[in-house]
Amino acid sequence: MSADALELSKSLICRPSVTPEDVGALGVLEDFLQPIGFTCHRLPFSEIGTQSVDNLYARIGTGAPNFCFAGHTDVVPPGDVNKWTSDPFKPEVRNGILYGRGAADMKCAIAAFAVATSRTIEMQGTEELHGSISLLITGDEEGPAINGTKKVLDWMQKRGETIDACLVGEPTNPKNLGQMIKIGRRGSLNATIKVRGSQGHVAYPDIANNPVPRLLAFLKAANDHVFDVGNANFPPTNLEITTIDVGNPTSNLIPGEAEARLNIRFNNEHTGAELRTFLEALFQKHAGGLGKVDVSISGESFLTPPGHLSGIVSEAIAHITGSHPELSTTGGTSDARFIHKYCPVVEFGLINESAHKIDENMAIKDIAALTNIYQEILARYFDSV
Repeated sequence: MSADALELSKSLICRPSVTPEDVGALGVLEDFLQPIGFTCHRLPFSEIGTQSVDNLYARIGTGAPNFCFAGHTDVVPPGDVNKWTSDPFKPEVRNGILYGRGAADMKCAIAAFAVATSRTIEMQGTEELHGSISLLITGDEEGPAINGTKKVLDWMQKRGETIDACLVGEPTNPKNLGQMIKIGRRGSLNATIKVRGSQGHVAYPDIANNPVPRLLAFLKAANDHVFDVGNANFPPTNLEITTIDVGNPTSNLIPGEAEARLNIRFNNEHTGAELRTFLEALFQKHAGGLGKVDVSISGESFLTPPGHLSGIVSEAIAHITGSHPELSTTGGTSDARFIHKYCPVVEFGLINESAHKIDENMAIKDIAALTNIYQEILARYFDSV
């Protein structure tokens, strides 16, 4: 049966589904799920100024509880294809390793979802599930995440469709399968800071107003600020300055404007709104209000406290791999930031070492093992209800 997960992985990788294009990736999944009894809903969403994105919600069974696997078939661009050893969208196996864009993040995990569910149905039948299994698959996770998981969840809520537990198949393991489960994520805030001044000759600073020192004073204060020291579940909040731009091509000119960008990854001791207020007050202090701070919050921090769901996933991992995974909140954002508002959610998938890189890849043995883990999770979950 592990070969089925490999073949389904290959079929998904063959589809160059760079966000927001689907190029038939969801159709591959539908063609696998429908014959085993899933009811599939294709859900295209769009907004003015954005390209329509295809999503899929598939469910087998009608009863509660509903265990959901969530993930995405969209991938990041391959970059310079000439630097790949083989075509990023023509999957190739070499020395027990599957190469192709999406192998790590996260088409192989989606294949493992589907095959694990297929095995479960084959062994038990839907009447023995004591509930339902669903897949929520988006084509907008690697992009702006406007027309993806969030809108599928809204659609489900309007239909009275509920999920009781969710596993997101993001690649969570640094080096070896079974190392790490994500039980939460830090929030992410991006800010663009623009400080206005008055352009002039460097020899006559008294009749100009240089914005650069005020921007640097703001950035130093922001960079030196200790937000917190972390807690039992989260590392300390972290601010990183990502760019400083003046755009001044002339050596004897005081610029009229200076700009910088920063990112704050914050734990559950803060909210995005509180951090926005902090930055605005700091800007007023050091820049005197001459300019503006534009803030966007891509996600708040969240936590699924260790308990029933993380326990089942940990036990299944230990049963298959012998590893006892760390419960972590490190890393970037994921669509779990939307799902946690509806039900307990954890993340566990493959190894993230090659994700988004040239020659992205995954060991065939790990694809097979992940499929076994997902099947074990389903068995343990439904046995516990």
